[in-house]
Amino acid sequence: MKPKSPCSPLVTDWLTELDGGNFLFMRRREFIQRTLGGALTLAAASSPGLALAQETPAAPTGRRMSSLKSPGTDKLRGVNLGGWLVLEKWMVPDVYRGTDAPDEYGLCLALGNQAQARLDHHREKFITAADFKWIRNCGLNAVRLPVGYWALEAPQPYVAASRFIDFALAQCQKNDLKLLLDLHGAPGSQNGWDHSGRSGAINWTDPNNVQETLRILETFAQKYGKHPSLCGIELLNEPKDEVPLEILQQFYQDAYARLRQHLDPAVAVVFHDSFRALAWKKFMQEPAFSNVILDTHLYQCFDEKARARTALEHLTFAINRKATLDEMQRDELPTIVGEWSLSLPGHAMSGLSPFQVESVTRAYADTQLLNYEGTRGWFFWSYKLQHDSEWNFRHCVERGWLPGNFAV
Repeated sequence: MKPKSPCSPLVTDWLTELDGGNFLFMRRREFIQRTLGGALTLAAASSPGLALAQETPAAPTGRRMSSLKSPGTDKLRGVNLGGWLVLEKWMVPDVYRGTDAPDEYGLCLALGNQAQARLDHHREKFITAADFKWIRNCGLNAVRLPVGYWALEAPQPYVAASRFIDFALAQCQKNDLKLLLDLHGAPGSQNGWDHSGRSGAINWTDPNNVQETLRILETFAQKYGKHPSLCGIELLNEPKDEVPLEILQQFYQDAYARLRQHLDPAVAVVFHDSFRALAWKKFMQEPAFSNVILDTHLYQCFDEKARARTALEHLTFAINRKATLDEMQRDELPTIVGEWSLSLPGHAMSGLSPFQVESVTRAYADTQLLNYEGTRGWFFWSYKLQHDSEWNFRHCVERGWLPGNFAV
């Protein structure tokens, strides 16, 4: 399909008006409520079939909201520590230097007996005690820690990461941060993507791999389940939607039964929606299941429809996502947005001036923050990368796309 024109007249007029001067003196939340609200009203008037959300979530008023641990405590506002204990080549390409490996499995295989030294060096330097302090000073209160099934026992050719999990938990305790331990890669791969450890075929549904995943999760629960900084264990990151739902649901229930006996009652069992956001009604409900959280990941940069949208259409789409989040919270389970970013397809910014691109990026950031404040919490992907981009939380804060203090 031929791409749409770089920028519709409506988008150009709206963003040019922003360039007139008033925007620079608006507070971020006023910008969303006034400018973006007006733009979406114009969009609705020009496109009667456009379905807009009926209300925008209130701006953050403080941090006295429920979290994973228990009602009445802080809402989770955090970052993922991606690219650290589970490697992704696009995030940390220097670790892959001298190899053509596409994933962590291939890298460790290529490096052989040198893998331990290279990965330990990366893990010691990429995330340090200073990073946990920075996260806390930014007003965040949580981190989501992706780990592979190889983290504790390191089957060949992988390198163990258990001491770095211990380090992360110790730093969270020192800095009054919560930690969500996320099983990012499972035996056989649950999605065939590099961040599962090994890209290619999806062999996780083999019953032997499912049982091994259950055993590994129970090992994590036995080792960390009573740690004061642990707020949850996520059973499996992003199982692809081609994994049969009945297999996945049975796995989640079996994992709950095995983990709950080792976890502090305040530690949540978290499961990902497998990109099927509304497939979990009447699933794992109280009183048979307690402290269960549903995780969803919200991006707008990967599929063909996303690549065809204009900047204004992306902002409209982002606001409309609140309706689904509300439905998930109402009809399914308490929900977190475990991954999101500020990345939009390059086409959306075609024809815009640098100032307009900055305005769109801030608007996209604020729209997401306002929506996600209506959930149990959120985790930006990711805290840092080797390079600056809309995926790099620290860079986004430094550029002013995201607030400098999330505790206000």
